Amino acid sequence: MTGWLDGYSALITGGGTGIGRAVAERYLAEGASVTILGRDRDQLDKVVADSADPSRMHAVQADVRSSEQLHAAVVEAVDRFGKLDTLVANAGVWDYQRQLTRFTGDELAATVDEVFSVNVKGYFLAAEAAWRELVATRGSIVMTLSNTSFYVNGGGPVYTASKHACLGLMRELAYELAPKVRVNGVACGGMSTDLRGPESLSMTERSISASFAKRGPDSPPPPIPLHDSSIDPTDFTGPYVLLASREQAGPITGEAISIDGGMGVRGFASDAGGNHL
Repeated sequence: MTGWLDGYSALITGGGTGIGRAVAERYLAEGASVTILGRDRDQLDKVVADSADPSRMHAVQADVRSSEQLHAAVVEAVDRFGKLDTLVANAGVWDYQRQLTRFTGDELAATVDEVFSVNVKGYFLAAEAAWRELVATRGSIVMTLSNTSFYVNGGGPVYTASKHACLGLMRELAYELAPKVRVNGVACGGMSTDLRGPESLSMTERSISASFAKRGPDSPPPPIPLHDSSIDPTDFTGPYVLLASREQAGPITGEAISIDGGMGVRGFASDAGGNHL
C-alpha cells in the first residue's frame, strides 16, 4: 500500500458489503480513518471487528434516504475522527436487468421510486449532509457510478436511468462545489458483490454474487476485452484511493474513471435488444 490517505477521515455509504466494504478496507490500509454507513447494524459491526484496525473504523446505522440520519452520521464521523476529508457515495440497488416490457405499470412506478430514492436521492442527500465539512478540509466526494452511467444494458432501464442521473449529478456538483471540494466518480463494471434488488420487485434476497457463482469453467467469457480480469471488488479500489488523495489528484474534478474491463471499446454485444418482441 502507498499511504496516500494518511491522516484522512472518510465516510462511506453502503460500507457494509461489496465495493463499499472493499473501499473501506483499502482506505484503512492507506492510513485513513473510516466511518461506514448502512442499514444492517450486525453486518457493519462485523466489518469493524474484522478490520485490520478497529480503532480507526466506526459504524453508523442509517438509511441514505433519510436526510436526518445522514446529517447525524456526518456529525458522528466528525466527532469520532475530528474532521471529514472524503465522502464516498456508494449505497445502491440493481434492477437485475428487468426490461420495460416485463413490468406492469404499477411495478414500474414502484421500482422507479425505490431505485431512484436509493441510487440518486441517496447521493444527493449524502452530499448535502457532508459538503460543509468537506469545504472546511478542502476535501472530496467520490461517487460509485457504473459502466451503465455511459452504456446501455448494464441493467434495465430503471437502473440505467438512475446511473446516468448520478453521472450528471457528479458533474454538476463538481462545478457547484469548486474550488473547495473536488467531486469525481468511479464507473465500475460487474463485480461479485452482495448487491441486492428492489423490494418493489421482491428481490431483496437476491444477490448478484449468486449469478457469478453459477459461472463454471466451461461458461463463455463475458463479452468485454479484458474478459479474464478480476471480479473481486478489492481489485476495483485503486481509483477510489487516487481520487480521494489531494496530493495525487488535486487538479482532478468532474471526471469518471472507468474500471469495467474495456466496455467502452467493445461495442454492442448484439444488434438490438428487442428481437424477441
